[in-house]
Amino acid sequence: MWGLSTSFRSVYDGEEHGRFMEKLETRIRNHDREIEKMCNFHYQGFVDSITELLKVRGEAQKLKNQVTDTNRKLQHEGKELVIAMEELKQCRLQQRNISATVDKLMLCLPVLEMYSKLRDQMKTKRHYPALKTLEHLEHTYLPQVSHYRFCKVMVDNIPKLREEIKDVSMSDLKDFLESIRKHSDKIGETAMKQAQQQRNLDNIVLQQPRIGSKRKSKKDAYTIFDTEIESTSPKSEQDSGILDVEDEEDDEEVPGAQDLVDFSPVYRCLHIYSVLGARETFENYYRKQRRKQARLVLQPPSNMHETLDGYRKYFNQIVGFFVVEDHILHTTQGLVNRAYIDELWEMALSKTIAALRTHSSYCSDPNLVLDLKNLIVLFADTLQVYGFPVNQLFDMLLEIRDQYSETLLKKWAGIFRNILDSDNYSPIPVTSEEMYKKVVGQFPFQDIELEKQPFPKKFPFSEFVPKVYNQIKEFIYACLKFSEDLHLSSTEVDDMIRKSTNLLLTRTLSNSLQNVIKRKNIGLTELVQIIINTTHLEKSCKYLEEFITNITNVLPETVHTTKLYGTTTFKDARHAAEEEIYTNLNQKIDQFLQLADYDWMTGDLGNKASDYLVDLIAFLRSTFAVFTHLPGKVAQTACMSACKHLATSLMQLLLEAEVRQLTLGALQQFNLDVRECEQFARSGPVPGFQEDTLQLAFIDLRQLLDLFIQWDWSTYLADYGQPNCKYLRVNPVTALTLLEKMKDTSRKNNMFAQFRKNERDKQKLIDTVAKQLRGLISSHHS
Repeated sequence: MWGLSTSFRSVYDGEEHGRFMEKLETRIRNHDREIEKMCNFHYQGFVDSITELLKVRGEAQKLKNQVTDTNRKLQHEGKELVIAMEELKQCRLQQRNISATVDKLMLCLPVLEMYSKLRDQMKTKRHYPALKTLEHLEHTYLPQVSHYRFCKVMVDNIPKLREEIKDVSMSDLKDFLESIRKHSDKIGETAMKQAQQQRNLDNIVLQQPRIGSKRKSKKDAYTIFDTEIESTSPKSEQDSGILDVEDEEDDEEVPGAQDLVDFSPVYRCLHIYSVLGARETFENYYRKQRRKQARLVLQPPSNMHETLDGYRKYFNQIVGFFVVEDHILHTTQGLVNRAYIDELWEMALSKTIAALRTHSSYCSDPNLVLDLKNLIVLFADTLQVYGFPVNQLFDMLLEIRDQYSETLLKKWAGIFRNILDSDNYSPIPVTSEEMYKKVVGQFPFQDIELEKQPFPKKFPFSEFVPKVYNQIKEFIYACLKFSEDLHLSSTEVDDMIRKSTNLLLTRTLSNSLQNVIKRKNIGLTELVQIIINTTHLEKSCKYLEEFITNITNVLPETVHTTKLYGTTTFKDARHAAEEEIYTNLNQKIDQFLQLADYDWMTGDLGNKASDYLVDLIAFLRSTFAVFTHLPGKVAQTACMSACKHLATSLMQLLLEAEVRQLTLGALQQFNLDVRECEQFARSGPVPGFQEDTLQLAFIDLRQLLDLFIQWDWSTYLADYGQPNCKYLRVNPVTALTLLEKMKDTSRKNNMFAQFRKNERDKQKLIDTVAKQLRGLISSHHS
């Protein structure tokens, strides 16, 4: 082709177009002649063919007519068949579409059913099964029909549904936590009742075999929660956490604390968050919320110390909190761990102990303190069952024991005060054997002589003796009550009781006795009775020792056993009463002496003792008659003290500065009074004195008066300083003082003539004696 085009190009380029055309025309004519020759050669055949063809045309027309007719007939006859075939075609198409639709629906229906199930589960708040359904829907069913639009909508909605399940389950958990916070006290109350029931069972006679005990163990209590987590029960799904348990106080068996709680919201939420890969978030949230609740639970109310119910509610909440946490620890895997529980318990221990220390210190009622102690013991025993260490609580109870002891001492101080104030301080009279045995039954007293006496008769002590003795025993019982259930040894209990009893005796009872003894209106009779009473109480201390020994079974000879100080207490009280008797007697003597009205300038000689002194001696005689039941030395000491005080007071009365002058007649009257005193001393107002021992109280006065009345100065001055001197007890200073009082009255004293012949020498003699006395004083006291 390329060569032909090249040739044409060369023709036109060489301007040989005309020549080329000529050649071409020549060539065409040659071909035409060859064609004509060929046609001429085949002409007859062509004619024959045309003839034949014309014949065929006629036949063809006939055949065409026949075909057309046949087609018309066929079309007419096949019209219904075509319609039927078209209908069949449409049916086959529909059948194929239906079959395809059914196949597609068979794939879509499980998806729709699963989605419907998911919505129902979410509607009925069965969240964990809903999450499982959502998982199957997402991974099993939706991939098979993912090209449908509704499936795409579902796929897009799945994260929202999952988040909705997560939020709703967390909402259920919050409801559970709120409910468990509100009902912690009920849970704790039930747990403590259960512990109390177990303690009561333990206290039953151990020899009796326990058959078929119905009490659930801690392990058994947990089994009630081993339910199917995937349960579709609406109740288990909707429960907020606290089951509706009626009050079962009337039932024989206290339900397990965990029986009150449905923990399924926790389990469901834990599983849901685990499946969603957010377990750690859930654990942190749960622990954080429970820590907050723990702090709220551990915050005591401000008025908790006022009633036992305040303490009980406080303990119930704490127990309820830790019972729940302990159950969560044992029924979930890792939601809480031992370290978390221990941390919470350490915090709870410190805060609880601090709160108890503070609030118990406000308590002044020993009964409330004792009830609190029992409540704390039950609180500790309950938590110990769940594995919590409670040693610190028992250590703290030992501190509260001191508080209890102080409240007891205050209470018994009031009891002793009432007993002592209401006592008549008179020996107890008994008129029958029954009354006698009643008193002896209250107080350990034995007196063979008293037993032999006929009725009516009297005990030597007053009613406060058996009352005080029995109150001491009641105090010991009260101390013992506190030591129960503290897991203390017998020796520790014995030591605690003895120390507390010692405080009761040496402080409380001692103060009460001292207050009575020091009262302003206390009489000698009361003081005497107190001495007698304390003597008998002192003797009863050995019975108190035995009483404590019988209670604690710790023998007194055991090493480190504390001894009772009752003997010292009663001795001190008795000595105080004795001193008060001496003081009281002296005060009475002083009151009588205030009535003394001597005429120191009288010149008349009296013939009887002064009225005030006669009354004083009568008082002393009646007083010492009351001292019959006193220990001998006490009565003797009181009598000697009274006589000495009387003698000293009389001496002071004679020598007091206000008496500037006195006469021999006044001395004679004074001498009569002293003689009355000496007569009282000789009469033996109190038995037990040897010979003239009591008279020696007045020896100073006697020698001084004898010296002046007998005017025996020569003997005094000559024998002064010698052991056997007649006027050994006369002090020269005292003699000089008294002599100076007589100096100016010698001229007026008509009675002076009986001692000296020459009236004019009397003043000179007094001056001489005074001068010699001054010399004597100067020589012996320089």
